[in-house]
Amino acid sequence: MPITPATATHDSSNGIAEAILLELVDENGVTIGTAEKLAAHQPPGQLHRAFSVFLFDERGRLLIQQRALGKYHSPGVWSNTCCGHPYPNEAPFAAAARRTHEELGVSPSLLAEAGTVRYNHPDPDSGLVEQEYNHLFVGLVQSPLRPEADEVGDTAFVTPAELAERHEKEPFSSWFMTVLDAARPAVRELTGPSAGW
Repeated sequence: MPITPATATHDSSNGIAEAILLELVDENGVTIGTAEKLAAHQPPGQLHRAFSVFLFDERGRLLIQQRALGKYHSPGVWSNTCCGHPYPNEAPFAAAARRTHEELGVSPSLLAEAGTVRYNHPDPDSGLVEQEYNHLFVGLVQSPLRPEADEVGDTAFVTPAELAERHEKEPFSSWFMTVLDAARPAVRELTGPSAGW
């Protein structure tokens, strides 16, 4: 797996591991500083910038991913196509495209902004807190997936009915329904009314 700041800490010139930094924001999404990734997710959580991507195939099915079992936060649960955090001073759009390629090995053939949503979701299993100002993106995927095993345990393309059935039976990330509901207007515009989103 290629090592990037999004996938690992790295050694500085003096040999000390540097922590991954997130961009802290106020309630309006204005940058107010930075915090180490794990520290920002410790209770009660620090409000930070994030992104969520929803990609669809030509049949209007949503690509979901199961997070790899080795992830420190929400391992093994299903979630949206891709989610993560921009580096400080990185545009959310650029971060969304970058992480989609890093995690799934594809570049969206279309990627459009779909608004923002702010939420506070404690994760009872890990004890961590998702206190996020989340930038939403919707798009199309038309290339074969090449998931990175350290990031993604499994993938599936689902219709709305298949998603509802899976959501009843299998664990999903605590933020999944919040970000999906916030993205639905843009999803419907992208997929058309016949897709049922």
